[in-house]
Amino acid sequence: MAFREKYMRHEAAFDEIFDLTDEWNFSDDMRTLREFLGLTEEEEDVWISESDEALEALLEKERDTQAGR
Repeated sequence: MAFREKYMRHEAAFDEIFDLTDEWNFSDDMRTLREFLGLTEEEEDVWISESDEALEALLEKERDTQAGR
C-alpha cells in the first residue's frame, strides 16, 4: 500500500514520506517518486513548487473532505 493511501486512512504520519523518499532514492524501483508514494499529479506539483507543509495541508484537506468534515 502506497504512502498516500495509508495517510488517507490515518495509518501513516506525514513524516513517513521522508523515510519513503530515502528508501526510493536508494532503490532500483523504476517508478517515479510520485508513483511510488501514490501521489496525484496535483499533489506532486504542490510538493515541488511550494513545500512539504503545503503538500501536508493539501492531503489533510482531502482527508477531511473524505471523512465528511
